[in-house]
Amino acid sequence: MNVHETEKLYAAFEREGYGASESPDGADVIVFNTCCVREGAETRVLGNLGMIKHLKEKKPNLIVAVCGCMTQQKQVAEMLHKRCPFINIITGTYSLGALPQMVKAIESGEKFILDLEVNEAVPAGVNEAVRSENVNSFVNIMYGCNNFCTYCIVPYVKGRERSRKLEDIVNEVKSLSSRGVKEITLLGQNVNSYNDGKNDFYALLSELSAVDGDFWIKFMTSHPKDLSDDVIKLIGRERKLANYIHLPVQSGSDRILKAMNRHYDTAAYMHRIDMIREFIPNAGITADVIVGFPTETDEDFRSTLDLVKRVRYNNLFMFVYSKRNGTPAAIMDGQVDEKIKKARIAELITTQSAIANELASAAVGKTYSALCDGRGKTATAKTYDDRVIVFDDGGEDMYNRFVTIEVTDAKNSKLYGKIRK
Repeated sequence: MNVHETEKLYAAFEREGYGASESPDGADVIVFNTCCVREGAETRVLGNLGMIKHLKEKKPNLIVAVCGCMTQQKQVAEMLHKRCPFINIITGTYSLGALPQMVKAIESGEKFILDLEVNEAVPAGVNEAVRSENVNSFVNIMYGCNNFCTYCIVPYVKGRERSRKLEDIVNEVKSLSSRGVKEITLLGQNVNSYNDGKNDFYALLSELSAVDGDFWIKFMTSHPKDLSDDVIKLIGRERKLANYIHLPVQSGSDRILKAMNRHYDTAAYMHRIDMIREFIPNAGITADVIVGFPTETDEDFRSTLDLVKRVRYNNLFMFVYSKRNGTPAAIMDGQVDEKIKKARIAELITTQSAIANELASAAVGKTYSALCDGRGKTATAKTYDDRVIVFDDGGEDMYNRFVTIEVTDAKNSKLYGKIRK
């Protein structure tokens, strides 16, 4: 999501006559677009600001701006201003489009701008963005979140759920398709609860499936409590909807899921998985898992391992729980010792690696339709169910083209193949 927000920032600056610099040394303006979902992202921002401080000393007229969900938190914004007084602009998630005007105000003599105003208006029309040359283009369909998982800061910094109009999203997808984009990913904290007042997520996917063009559609992120049977069946029917679903589970323990405020239990989650397997037989399924949530016991962790073994995810994004100030989980009793967290995440990684290796071995000899998304002597392609295959393109540039690939080998979890014509 931050990648796409940065694309829109580029577009906003381009409209005001700014161009991209090849390096920080050559820049007149440096913008940090931040994330606060995980502690590591905040740590990297502080480290990078330390390096920019020396550049600012050499170039006093350099304008430094920090924006995004990290700085939407008032206490963080105040800390940054005190710790890094060389920063010219601090703003949050709601005023990204106005950043060029803030820069112009600094250029006109203003010393410091702090703008944490909350504006939950839904952007109208096509979201202008400077699209990267990447195969995948992103389309925001909604903003904010209503779920208030106890470990998550997002609802506090992104606001409540609000959805773009269906026709605006359809027009943006049509525009991307006309420009030859082959993979379009719909973005939202919980895409399944999309609703513009007239249309739900099923209606949106139905409309997008009817758009002309040779492309496929993916979406993230799904919430298990809101992924409907109708949407699953639609994905199984419509060729434009890729057979890939990212369905975060977070824990295999019902007790921990309740403490996380996830609003489903493992039985409900497995029902979703069973529906996917029935109506999308070749679906690629991935998930997020948090290890070491407050009060997590060995028994709770074993339940998570058991669920992972039952589902057999194509890929698993595994995280050690870290406190986010301002969330209920940060002040819960029963914080888990770091050594225990590390031991558990290591075991989970080993378990998932074994599953991924087995799934990769089972793919040898099979043929897949895939989208070439990497150039080089050995190119890469992504399949309809989100597997990555490394192949030799024979010197022919296949980038952003659909190809048919036979998997010839698997090394650990990596797939290797050759083009079939």
